[in-house]
Amino acid sequence: MDREADVTVSESDRLHSQLSRFEDMFPGYRTEIVEGAIMMSPVKPHHNETIWDVRDLLKPQLPPGWAFISDVAVPFDESNEFCPDLAVIPDAERRKNLSAYSPDLIELAVEVVSPGSVRNDYEVKDRAYARRGIPHYLIFDPYEAHCVTLWNPGPDGYRGRDTIPYGGEVTVETGIGKLVIDTSGLPVDPSVVRP
Repeated sequence: MDREADVTVSESDRLHSQLSRFEDMFPGYRTEIVEGAIMMSPVKPHHNETIWDVRDLLKPQLPPGWAFISDVAVPFDESNEFCPDLAVIPDAERRKNLSAYSPDLIELAVEVVSPGSVRNDYEVKDRAYARRGIPHYLIFDPYEAHCVTLWNPGPDGYRGRDTIPYGGEVTVETGIGKLVIDTSGLPVDPSVVRP
């Protein structure tokens, strides 16, 4: 499960150094390494509000021994180092307070779409998270007012996928129990036209 087996220390240090430099130069942008390129996405209030709301809804449902990390580096390979908006991992691992965690620890990954992250969240991370065997992946999209649930990971992406409009409950049957998220209070971008 240790990521250092996949990337040399110098390569890992180089990636973190690049990310840190860009984060310092461009406050208000989220920075990740995606397919070997440094990707910067502007963060708007609905992005963080969605993360906090989802976390608040899930936290009382997590069984003992499980916890969240948020915007912490998760190196996948030499071309991809993601920072999931939320990820559920064993609490014993979270307590180590590391700057990077193995994707093999993640039971549930959550991403919130921003204008610059559409392809990354829906396509790139779908394939990468599935290839690493992350059992469940949720995409919350305030620009489409829906949540996409993905499960049954395979080599080319998730084999199971449901799109649930905001307004109801999203239920995810995970290996750590059933998790339910009420989407009725999640923020929606003003550009969304609802029927």
